Amino acid sequence: MIDNFKTAEGDVARLEFEPQVFSNQSHQLWTVQIGGWFGYAVFVFLAIIHPRIDVPGFNINGQLINLAIETFAGFLLSFFQWQLIQSIVHLPIKLTLFWSFFSASVLGLIYNIIKLSSYKVIVYDQRWNEAWDMLEFGGWLLFSLATMFVWTGIFFIMLYNTKLQKEHEMLLRAETKAKDAQLKMLRYQINPHFMFNTMNAISTLIYKSENDKANEMLDQLCEFFRHSLDQDIKSQTSLSKELELLDLYVGIEKVRFGDRLKFQRNIDPLAYSGMVPTMLLQPLVENSIKYAVEPNKGETRVSLIVRLKSGRVNISLVDEGNLLQTNEKQGMGIGLKNTNERLNTMFSGDYSIDFKVTQNVGSKLAISFPFVVSERK
Repeated sequence: MIDNFKTAEGDVARLEFEPQVFSNQSHQLWTVQIGGWFGYAVFVFLAIIHPRIDVPGFNINGQLINLAIETFAGFLLSFFQWQLIQSIVHLPIKLTLFWSFFSASVLGLIYNIIKLSSYKVIVYDQRWNEAWDMLEFGGWLLFSLATMFVWTGIFFIMLYNTKLQKEHEMLLRAETKAKDAQLKMLRYQINPHFMFNTMNAISTLIYKSENDKANEMLDQLCEFFRHSLDQDIKSQTSLSKELELLDLYVGIEKVRFGDRLKFQRNIDPLAYSGMVPTMLLQPLVENSIKYAVEPNKGETRVSLIVRLKSGRVNISLVDEGNLLQTNEKQGMGIGLKNTNERLNTMFSGDYSIDFKVTQNVGSKLAISFPFVVSERK
């Protein structure tokens, strides 16, 4: 196999990265806040209030009102904690953690005082600080602190998860731009190569005094580049557009070789919308013409077959040239090397290239890569 091209397998890379729009942080906050504190109220009711409903003298109304005040107070304090964490999250992580959990301790203490005071006033009709003792206050305080610490942990998860998602989105966009730049760079390697070969052919026709053919070929060349300018800023294009460009190129070569070049193509209609690197096919067909048609004085057939199977585009380029009688080490030259790099860049390794030469039969190039349809219009 020429140039030792290997089949590379990997994860399918999407042509375009369109990162998912992450949930609005404000909407996420209110969802977590409302859902969390509603769950808190349900838990307290089921664990503490409901089992005591049938106890004689149990003040169910006072308990429910106290639970509502307790839940609402916790809601406000946790929201204040969220605002505080947002304002200090830019600090070094150690300072952020210190001040966050220090404030959680202070807010837990405040929350404990509010809960205990409300309980005394509403449930037992006492003064807010009546009959407090350290054991009772300490028992309530542990639960209040744990509540604020849990909310602080939830807020940290929310903030850093959003931060990581945004950084991942930026990374994906940077990788996409880098791939586009690399694809364009590789394409620009093709243009001078193709231009040199074509102008050399026109020069040869002029030297042979075949001016009509030279003029026709020059007109075809102008049309080719006029068409390719429409795709100049794009690193990828649809197979349909790529085939239009290929037809213009083959028209140029038919002026040059006449009946010696017999080009056939068989394309699966379903594959037309698949995306490929711009100018993928032209340099490959150019290589077939250079190594199969040009050395042969008789009629030479070049066939392009494209099939869509199992979510992959399979391209076969077959010619009748005897490459073994030419300089095989030069092989397909820049064409395959450039194609290998461009497919690797575009599909992140999930592609294959196989090139075979057979004595007295010709050569066959087989390429396979994922079928991807661009969502851009």
